Amino acid sequence: MRSSSCRRFALLVVMVFGVTTTTSAQNSDVAPQLRPFVTVDDETFALTNTRVVDGTGAPAVSDQTILVQNGVIAQFGAAGSVQIPANTRILDLQGKTVLPGFVMMHEHMFYPAGQAAYNQQEYSFPRLYLASGTTTIRTGGSRDPYGDLNLKEAIDAGRVPGPTMHVTAPYLNGPGLPINFVNALEGPEDARRMVNYWADEGATSFKTYMHISRAELRAVVEEAHARGLQVTGHLCSVTYREAADIGIDNLEHGLFASTDFAVGKVPDECPGGQSRTAAILDLDPYGEDARALIRHLVERNVALTSTLTVFETSVPGRPVAFTGALDAMAPDARDRYMRTWARIQGAPSTWPERFQIGMKFEKAFADAGGLLVAGTDPTGYGGVVAGYANQREVELLVEAGFTAAQAIQIATSNGAKLLGIADSVGTIAPGMVADLIVIDGDPTQNIQAIRRVETVFKRGLGFDAERLFQSVKGTVGIR
Repeated sequence: MRSSSCRRFALLVVMVFGVTTTTSAQNSDVAPQLRPFVTVDDETFALTNTRVVDGTGAPAVSDQTILVQNGVIAQFGAAGSVQIPANTRILDLQGKTVLPGFVMMHEHMFYPAGQAAYNQQEYSFPRLYLASGTTTIRTGGSRDPYGDLNLKEAIDAGRVPGPTMHVTAPYLNGPGLPINFVNALEGPEDARRMVNYWADEGATSFKTYMHISRAELRAVVEEAHARGLQVTGHLCSVTYREAADIGIDNLEHGLFASTDFAVGKVPDECPGGQSRTAAILDLDPYGEDARALIRHLVERNVALTSTLTVFETSVPGRPVAFTGALDAMAPDARDRYMRTWARIQGAPSTWPERFQIGMKFEKAFADAGGLLVAGTDPTGYGGVVAGYANQREVELLVEAGFTAAQAIQIATSNGAKLLGIADSVGTIAPGMVADLIVIDGDPTQNIQAIRRVETVFKRGLGFDAERLFQSVKGTVGIR
């Protein structure tokens, strides 16, 4: 399963520098599996007359030129300031917007099949992620770790269209969760063994889960950090404050997984759902209790992952999934999703209030200097479909009060910072890898323009988004 350092370096050279044409002629190095989706494969090309949102949070700038050479941004600036070499392919993007590729931090290669079962989606999800503009992902826990690691290798080698993957090991959890692919740890030493085993196999981060104990979490953090790797958590038995003190790097699902405010919380035990719900409903997201927790997380450099998409599916009155997402679902998956969505619309629910509180907490966390990153978590009951959900997450961040430029920053450079790769991806600047999204329209004026992706560049190779979307129609839920 593991590649040698030399092999990893060779794969990186192929992906970054493997585009060898000097004009718009086809590049023979593009694998046959990718060729049907590739529309730009030039060694040197220029994107001109375009609006750019650069991923730093700065406002959009118009009439820009981006010169790409060998898969890297060589020059970027106002029209007329960039020197375009002779015989360069020029793509006039008048009326379009270019963004950095999304860097999303809570993704999966599996999808719910009903009754706590999940199906691996190694065919449809990589294509959907890439088609949406998501060029880098971190899996948020693995159902099939060898499948994820092998898929990552195939994508890196250019045999499969998909995003660059950072693979998280299998869930690290205590007993008490009725999901077959989640193994129950047997104590701190077992947790240490799991970390070292999966680090040796190629995992680069670890996800701790709802029933882990503080001692097990401490063991995971110590072993992972000793190897230069990160730990995130969808917690319940351990509070956010406790996890921050232990040294966790990242917490999943914004406020929604916190049990810090649950009345009668017993150490190392996950309180019941009613208690967790009441704690969020009673919380003032701008009050001193919330501010104190936010300060604690910020002081200890704990990042927070927003996954508003998966929680939105539980809120009555919220829109049904994008039409494209419905088309991507297999008929059984679509019917199951629509039945559940319809049932939720007529049922009494506290989710409208909880959802708004969660949004406000995420905004307050970011305003206090916390590193907020974005993800989607394609689980729930099926309304979160890879790719489409990534676009929806950005829309929901805008609804939460962020500007479009800030929401794009959260979904791009913030994720790159957490992964430690911000020197190469996540923003548009000379020297950065050419992971770029071309959008028809201006998302800073109407954030829903972010759905109109035309071309996605991954390391300078341009993919037709619509062709990728069309290739997976009717497959989500099956493969």
